[in-house]
Amino acid sequence: MRIALAQINTTVGDFAGNARRILAASRGVSADLVLFPELAICGYMPRDLLLEPSFVDACERTLEEIAAGAPGPPLLLGTVQRAKGPGKPLLNVAVLVRGGKHEVVAEKRLLPTYDVFDERRYFRPGVQRPPLAIAGKRVGVTICEDMWTGEHGDHLYAEDPVADLARAGADVIVNLSASPYEQGKPARRRKLVLDHAARHKVPFAFTNLVGANDQLIFDGNSFAVDAKGAITAHAKAFVEETVVAGGAGPADDVKDALVLGIRDYLRKTGFKEAIVGMSGGVDSSLVACLAAEALGPANVTGVAMPGPFSAPYSLTDAEELARRLGISFLAIPITRAYDLLREEMKGGFGGRPMDVTEENLQARLRGTILMSLANKRGALVLVPSNKSEFAMGYCTMYGDMVGALAPISDLYKRQVYELARRYPLIPERVLTRAPSAELRPDQTDQDTLPPYDVLDAILHAHLEERLRPEEIAARGFDREVVERVVRTVSATEYKRQQAAPVLKVTAKAFGWGGRRFPIVERFRGGA
Repeated sequence: MRIALAQINTTVGDFAGNARRILAASRGVSADLVLFPELAICGYMPRDLLLEPSFVDACERTLEEIAAGAPGPPLLLGTVQRAKGPGKPLLNVAVLVRGGKHEVVAEKRLLPTYDVFDERRYFRPGVQRPPLAIAGKRVGVTICEDMWTGEHGDHLYAEDPVADLARAGADVIVNLSASPYEQGKPARRRKLVLDHAARHKVPFAFTNLVGANDQLIFDGNSFAVDAKGAITAHAKAFVEETVVAGGAGPADDVKDALVLGIRDYLRKTGFKEAIVGMSGGVDSSLVACLAAEALGPANVTGVAMPGPFSAPYSLTDAEELARRLGISFLAIPITRAYDLLREEMKGGFGGRPMDVTEENLQARLRGTILMSLANKRGALVLVPSNKSEFAMGYCTMYGDMVGALAPISDLYKRQVYELARRYPLIPERVLTRAPSAELRPDQTDQDTLPPYDVLDAILHAHLEERLRPEEIAARGFDREVVERVVRTVSATEYKRQQAAPVLKVTAKAFGWGGRRFPIVERFRGGA
């Protein structure tokens, strides 16, 4: 049996565009079945759009149009179906389209409610359907989470849809997925599918969504294995592609993920140009490189805004990187505006000594400049904060936090350096100088934060491993430092809930899709 894996880049609510992609991906394909991602008709994840009756109407209408316009091989694609009786009003389903008609052939049974997922808010669990008869084979159909069972799954479920279909006599099992990217996940998916194939002695085909929607990036990496676990087809990572056999091996490159995330965020929101505040530091240098790769140098403008405490080489390095990248560059000093505003604020400050207020004033002037340029040009500002700073609240609200997207706020500082070293155009001094916000004389980040190698290890243990403060300290870290870090993460939640969307590339990102914590709480991580 020949199964084509069609990993397409859908946009939530773009019914006409999604339909065109579905039809284009299946046109001219020589296969017995073309397999598409989960919710391919409406895009994933629609969130509360699913509560709008007109949105569900559009799903139904588009399905009819696809069925009428798909004269080629049978298509298996994901959509929503209205449910009858009490309970949630919708089912997450797989629909078979062939011969101008369509029918629901599978219902998603396992509805994830962890990390970025909240599917029980919208869907009711489906029931098992028998394998589908196509080309003389019995095809067992599962939808995304339905295959995440066993030792490689994220959660233990009382049901195992894959095993049920194997017991029902399926000759091959397929999965329609919208599985978000995180580092290490492509390999986990592969182990999961190989385990299913080996245990049940059946071939397995997995088609995943590709592209980015809001904070979520989908890597594609669709593949198929035979009953012995040999790869028979594999699509590329981070690009649209339809494959029947052969193809590239699995790929997991966080750089490609971030480039795709930036490109799709701007493209799907209708913007073409990005603005990056370039301080001469590693974070903004990396964001500028990613943006230039994602959007093309002609669509990126770097803006340096030297102030009273900026080192001369900060401007030099920023300008040199912009020249090497071929992006536009502006230098707009803030010292005069800063001095004038301080003078105007004297009465309000009441003679109090200079402190973090004046430091933040510089950051907010820079934020005003960036947003003004964005408004004038119809562009979006990219935020250069990394995960280490973001976690510790080492960023200024309405200052360096202004922007529409935070591309690297799910990368720890050490990861930022690792990725930046892959861009040889970044001046060497940017990678070797001590990190500094340059908001007071001779300032470095380590005046306020623990060394980044220590901080990143503590944050990873706290945020992603869920360790208690005493367990983190037992790894050799100073208990007082651990507790300060944990308390600070909790205390600065109010900043993060006002921040730009973060591109998710780790198991636990900040933002609506990852770490969901109250602003008002006294637990402070148990520290």
